[in-house]
Amino acid sequence: MKEVRVRFAPSPTGPLHIGGVRTALYNYLFARRHNGKFLLRIEDTDQARFVPGAEEYIIEALNWCGIHYDEGVGKDGPHAPYRQSERQEIYKQYADQLIAEGKAYYAFDTPEELEQMRERLKAKGVATPQYDAFTRGEMLNSLTLNAAETQQRLDSGESYVIRILIPENEEVVVNDLIRGEVLVDSSRLDDKVLFKSDGMPTYHLANIVDDHLMEISHVIRGEEWLPSAPLHVLLYKYLGWEPPLFAHLPLLLKPDGNGKLSKRDGDRLGFPVFPLQWADPKTGEVSSGYRESGYLPDAFVNMLALLGWNPGTEQEVFSMDELVETFSLERVGKSGSKFDPEKAKWFNHHYLSQLADEEVAGLLKKILAEIGLSFEMSFLINVAGLVKERVVLIPDLWEQSHFFFVAPESYDEKVRQKFWKPETPAMLNDLIAFFEKQTDFSSENLDGSLKAWIQSKGFGMGQVMNTLRLVLVGGSFGPGVAAIASTLGKKEVIARLQNALSRLVE
Repeated sequence: MKEVRVRFAPSPTGPLHIGGVRTALYNYLFARRHNGKFLLRIEDTDQARFVPGAEEYIIEALNWCGIHYDEGVGKDGPHAPYRQSERQEIYKQYADQLIAEGKAYYAFDTPEELEQMRERLKAKGVATPQYDAFTRGEMLNSLTLNAAETQQRLDSGESYVIRILIPENEEVVVNDLIRGEVLVDSSRLDDKVLFKSDGMPTYHLANIVDDHLMEISHVIRGEEWLPSAPLHVLLYKYLGWEPPLFAHLPLLLKPDGNGKLSKRDGDRLGFPVFPLQWADPKTGEVSSGYRESGYLPDAFVNMLALLGWNPGTEQEVFSMDELVETFSLERVGKSGSKFDPEKAKWFNHHYLSQLADEEVAGLLKKILAEIGLSFEMSFLINVAGLVKERVVLIPDLWEQSHFFFVAPESYDEKVRQKFWKPETPAMLNDLIAFFEKQTDFSSENLDGSLKAWIQSKGFGMGQVMNTLRLVLVGGSFGPGVAAIASTLGKKEVIARLQNALSRLVE
């Protein structure tokens, strides 16, 4: 097999949907699996839909995911430039070649004339009116005009587009690595515009030319491009080029399976559909992202990899290296994959719980810095080890650990009513005396000593432990009481007991 070269070719028309990230991921995994190259090409030929900041967003999102490209915008290689808007002159020569060989033609129809054509066809009962082999003979183009008339219109600067000449009644074969052989009757295809009146190519011409010149071996893209594949196969044939191998990936579906998961579903369904937060430059509307919502990139990538691809085993957790080693297009399914937001959380919880305490402490340090708090790293590491398995998303770290950094100023009323008895103040004073005598404040020692002390005093285990937890954290949550006390230290534990006595004794 010749060198594997694949590309991810998004349009900078807005934020990158997670379906697009999955396409990039599968291209990346395939390239790495076969020691090939992965390219990033920005397809910005549709200047009317260009959104400022979208290109930068795409690159930042890929970097956050660890999907690193070998050639592309900012990493120029032998096939630069990698923005289609900077390759404009390249496409015109191929459009002219197709015209010269009678495989494309000039069309001078105005928008009004095109609309009239569609209305005529609708009146005749045609369900999908289009510019094709059956209608082009009635339109204003170089097929219905003689050569002199055509040239006169071109010389006068009249607006035109260049359309491909689709053959009549020809069977077009698309060989797809996921879907097998797909046969399409050319009579169902329209004469797509290849070159627009603004002097820019359409996606159809530009992506074929670029894929050929950039030596792309495999085109791995979303299922939504499958209807365009016959046109692309014809263009390769017309230009005399060998087509790449195609693989059209299944759709990402809404959690209920009803329809494609779209950009418009972001936040409406209660979870992000973008890798990073996006602020629309036109409306100012902000859409949430997985990064800002507290997901780890490794968890996000692992989750995405399994939406459409099946490793063939029971294994669910994969590092990027393991994905590279295991991934194959043969195990990508044809059917759409339902997105499961709860599974996304499951992955993130797993990855967070597996992080080293030092890494979790680093995340915690950033959260504390945002609210103006600072603690020794050794203390943060101790806290991280106690709470990380209780955390689903990164912001949960504060929720699960805030009492280590800020003493409670209020106490859960339901817990207080349940465990605060007339004899509780005396018991707390006894506890203060107990803690003052402890010389070994390790969690293990405190756990054993505290239980022995409770028995010797004849107190109820639940009564003491639950009251102590209320005093230390403000409610009935958190890790083990002995672990909390050990981490807080003797001085702070006694201070919190004394504070509770002053606040809770009526």
